[in-house]
Amino acid sequence: MRTAPTILHLDMDAFFASAEQASKPSLRGKAVVVGGLGPRGVVATASYEARVFGVHSAMPMGQARRLAPHAAYLVPRFTFYRSISERVMELLRALSPLVEPLSLDEAFVDLEAGQVAWDERSARLAGVKLRADIRAVTGLTGSVGLAASKMLAKIASEEAKPDGLVLIEPGSERAMLAPMSVRTLPGVGPATGDHLRRAGITTVGEIVEAGEDELVRLLGKAHGHGLYAMALARDDRPVVAERETKSVSVEDTYDVDIHDRTRVGLEVQRLAERCVRRLREARLSGRTIVLKVRRYDFSTLTRSETLRGPTDDPAVIREAAARLLDSVDTTGGVRLLGVGVSGLADYTQEDLFAQAAGERTVAQGLVEERVATPAEEQPVLAERSWPAGHDVRHAEFGHGWVQGSGLGRVTVRFETPSSKPGRVRTFRVDDPDLEAADPLPLVLREPDEGGAAPGAGDHAVSSVPASLPKSWSGSGGGAATSRP
Repeated sequence: MRTAPTILHLDMDAFFASAEQASKPSLRGKAVVVGGLGPRGVVATASYEARVFGVHSAMPMGQARRLAPHAAYLVPRFTFYRSISERVMELLRALSPLVEPLSLDEAFVDLEAGQVAWDERSARLAGVKLRADIRAVTGLTGSVGLAASKMLAKIASEEAKPDGLVLIEPGSERAMLAPMSVRTLPGVGPATGDHLRRAGITTVGEIVEAGEDELVRLLGKAHGHGLYAMALARDDRPVVAERETKSVSVEDTYDVDIHDRTRVGLEVQRLAERCVRRLREARLSGRTIVLKVRRYDFSTLTRSETLRGPTDDPAVIREAAARLLDSVDTTGGVRLLGVGVSGLADYTQEDLFAQAAGERTVAQGLVEERVATPAEEQPVLAERSWPAGHDVRHAEFGHGWVQGSGLGRVTVRFETPSSKPGRVRTFRVDDPDLEAADPLPLVLREPDEGGAAPGAGDHAVSSVPASLPKSWSGSGGGAATSRP
């Protein structure tokens, strides 16, 4: 392991919700919950104002509404979040060639590889400047952890939330970890945590006291060895610049089970088209088409078909998905459908049309027949749906976003990221002057060339929280380690 805290972990604060607040002036400082809004929806992200009421990620949306009935509930806008994420990742890559993204809002950075940090002081300066630059170009905040390993850097960023920076000095790791819950360590979920608790082990220090042999006896050889090493703060994993994508997939969960077989087929075709778009955005192709079906009784079936070569042809993938659906019994209803492609490559087998030519002809006819179905016989058209939080434009009133819809009406608040909170107006859902729109970008500017002094630009203060060992040091807006 390193002798300097030159691995940085960035975690954007309540990313989806914070992005929505930044783009919607009327929601700034208010409780915002982003996720699926149907009866089976779950919370993707809750703003810190919503977390005060107990709302958190992965919570059923119905429970969130009971806890925070006055919060704004919005459907995710992933294209918008991705555009912000790209700006943040650009800032990280300016620090180092070794950036390992974990998601849209989270990444590791090897500061040593970028020659911007080699000791505690230089690492702290890099972290402070990064946070200031992120605020400058996005208006959002991120929490930064600095340590000599990936595991410890991630733990430090968790302790820094919200809007803070925590650095763990090399040599202090074991003392810092000892009083922490076993759940702090990567790979210790609810089941492993309960198993350890029944053995009388609840803290990281108690893992060390129990010894490696006891851990192996309790958890098995691989897990036991790995967990014991982490409890001793041993983690030599490098920051990996590029992670190999193993599959591309999309799936939808439906508020009401789908019973009609034709509707199920249409949904599979729609998912296949979305999957192809993702493939092409990533400049990939794939050989194995996978269909996922979760039925009314929660049983989940997967079916797959491997082609002779990789493809990103929408017709080929649609037809393969349709053939896979033919082998699945959907009697009783379907609650989730998914289409994926694996066996990825960065090139395409251009001519796969000859395979199963007879099946292709039948499938193509079926697709054409479905596409020709009159609009009034189709399910609710996606282009005239109004997801809460999504962008719209009105011919007279300009840009706005959907506050809600129902009973043939849609309510829109007309405002932009740079305006004051706007007025609310209600329209018919089929109003010809109202149309879906692309998200407006946040008001961005380039980071200062000369860098920021510690704490500059983000009202950061230096402190050592009383609850942490003195070898920790944090900075941020308020207590660096307080988290709702």
